Amino acid sequence: MDDLFSQPPAPDDAIALAHYAERAYLEYALSVVKGRALPDVCDGQKPVQRRILYAMQRMGLAFTTASGPKAVKSARVVGDVLGKYHPHGDTAAYDAMVRMAQDFSQRYPLVDGQGNFGSRDGDGAAAMRYTEARLAPISRLLLDEIDEGTVDFIPNYDGTEREPRQLPARLPFVLLNGASGIAVGLATEVPSHNLREVAAAAVALIRDEKLPDEGLLALLPGPDFPGGGQIISSADEIRAAYAGGRGSLKVRARWKIEDLARGQWQLVVTELPPGTSAQKVLEEIEELTNPKVKTGKKSLTAEQTQLKATVLAVLDAVRDESSKDAPVRLVFEPKTRTVEQQELINVLLAQTSLETSAPVNLTMVGADGRPTQKSLREILAEWIAFRLATVQRRTRHRLDKVLERVHVLEGRQLVLLNIDEVIRIIRAADEPKAALIARFKLSDRQADDILEIRLRQLAKLEAIKIEQELKELRTEQAKLEDILGSAATLRRTVIKEIEADAKQFGDARRTLIQEDKRAVAEVRVVDEPVTVVVSLKGWVRALKGHEVDAATLAFKAGDGLYGCFACRSVEALLVFGSNGRVYSTPVAGLPGGRGDGAPITTLIDLESGTQPAHYFAGAPGTTLLLAHTGGFGLLARAGDLLARQRGGKSFLALEEGEKPLPPSVTDGQAQVACLSLGGRLLTFGLDELKLQPNGGRGLTLMDLDAKDALVSVAAFGAALQVLGKALRGDKPREDVLRGAALAAYAGKRARKGRAVDGMKAMRVLAAS
Repeated sequence: MDDLFSQPPAPDDAIALAHYAERAYLEYALSVVKGRALPDVCDGQKPVQRRILYAMQRMGLAFTTASGPKAVKSARVVGDVLGKYHPHGDTAAYDAMVRMAQDFSQRYPLVDGQGNFGSRDGDGAAAMRYTEARLAPISRLLLDEIDEGTVDFIPNYDGTEREPRQLPARLPFVLLNGASGIAVGLATEVPSHNLREVAAAAVALIRDEKLPDEGLLALLPGPDFPGGGQIISSADEIRAAYAGGRGSLKVRARWKIEDLARGQWQLVVTELPPGTSAQKVLEEIEELTNPKVKTGKKSLTAEQTQLKATVLAVLDAVRDESSKDAPVRLVFEPKTRTVEQQELINVLLAQTSLETSAPVNLTMVGADGRPTQKSLREILAEWIAFRLATVQRRTRHRLDKVLERVHVLEGRQLVLLNIDEVIRIIRAADEPKAALIARFKLSDRQADDILEIRLRQLAKLEAIKIEQELKELRTEQAKLEDILGSAATLRRTVIKEIEADAKQFGDARRTLIQEDKRAVAEVRVVDEPVTVVVSLKGWVRALKGHEVDAATLAFKAGDGLYGCFACRSVEALLVFGSNGRVYSTPVAGLPGGRGDGAPITTLIDLESGTQPAHYFAGAPGTTLLLAHTGGFGLLARAGDLLARQRGGKSFLALEEGEKPLPPSVTDGQAQVACLSLGGRLLTFGLDELKLQPNGGRGLTLMDLDAKDALVSVAAFGAALQVLGKALRGDKPREDVLRGAALAAYAGKRARKGRAVDGMKAMRVLAAS
């Protein structure tokens, strides 16, 4: 019976399933990374792009004359690519070819498309059976030298054809057109650049390998996007992105103001940042001016209402007037002619994609075949090494051709000097080739050429032509040998070719690089008095006016009042978390007085395990005393505590087990009172503390024993209120200390203080 359930013996070549899955997934990941998603640093192309270009070149679609070749149906190109080189879906190949033809996607399109190849607004291209394509003139920089021994060829997917491993790029196309792709565990986002600037930077690095970064960035100051726009990031931010191979650049649209009759004017956007279309901007404007109620909500949020009011206060209408003559023309009409132009611009930039970020991730397949994130210098250096090697190979290939031709012509010269004897040998010999080789000491190649020569090539005039050709070939031979024998001559040759290509195909920069601050649109809020009401369980609301009777406020069952803060609608509510972070939310965004309000946790993003501990709302200039149970504290203004993010900012440094205490307003006060858990009270001058706008641990307020803790702090003037319980009867008790009674507890900061007489103190407050 045991034999029925026993496992068969494992074969010798068996491997564990985990090892097989790991190996298979690694092979798949490498295939996606190197075979599909990432460009090559040498020619700047992904495999599918390289195969499309090579297939079109072999189909005779390259520009060899001024008029260029006749375009063919895109379906023919796609069929050739799939059948010979790229065994994948036709949609993938066609989409790649469409992108290579779009002047708004690539800075220098490599394919000249005829027909509907899509639009900036996201419209797709027509089906491949309707469109036609041929290679653009600039593609010659990738393909012209492909048959001159410059690159290696490898078998295609089924071994029936051969395809180039790389294209002999005469310029670094990985920078010219950029690239975008997502692989397994890797992604790339290389922005496009200006051809003249890239060529100048490459030439400078060839001349001086140790060119400093400042000199390199002076020649290549930043990306140059197909749609123009403006880069507003600082030179330091651009330098950091290029140095590390990763970063994010701030870009915005470009516009102009058009004056109309009777003092009217309109804002016209003529260039958009990368990844932004006119249709996208129109949709964003529609969402702002006609917002939809969010899922799970019964009405618009306060933020949506404020944004709608802000936009409608400055914008009357928007329309898209883009056409063939004006690829981008978005017209914004102000609400009235009195609207400040900069105000309208700021609102549009802050609330739409007219200002956005362009990622930079210079990840590509390096010259060593490995996918790596590279710096700008490394990219140019690797391409320069590739180009020098390519020109060397091209020169060697051409020299071999020249030497072979010289060899043949020297044989012909010998024939013409001994023409009668050569004819006699050919007529008389059974093996004329061997006889010629023996008589004149010719090579096999020379003998074959002589036997194949035509009679008309034996004329006297032909001898003169041979002499002239030999002279030209020997001159060329000397130049080629000089290139191969001298590194300086090789560099000069490459520089000369780069400069010639830049002169022929270069154009002016489209994207303006000018540092500017990010646009921030201030949401218009009516400045009025309000009272922020906070419950013990963290429900918040804002009531108009300061005349609020706390006794009349209603709360949910089991809840009660934490506090009421008289402030202005333009100020913020501060939330002190149990982890020492401070969160803030605009008072104008709090729900109104009807109902119980909203939980504060829906307005801020608390870290896991963190609870709201205390609250404050008031003017940004209000100075607060912040302390924690560890006995340390500091002064800070309310404005220092404001956080731009919903996740707040770290401010009060706490150690394990410590908790923040309620903040105390110090404005108009002169002293500080500290009360410990053991019932000790210490007062000292407020001037012993200092402002710490960036937060931290603070200064020691009170010297505490190991098991003691600080339970209450307060800034006060001439009198101090002490709350607690009587020592006998445990009844609530309130004492107001003044004069000599208060002076008994005075001391210096960081002292132990003195036990409170006659009561078990629990809290201290400023008394009037």
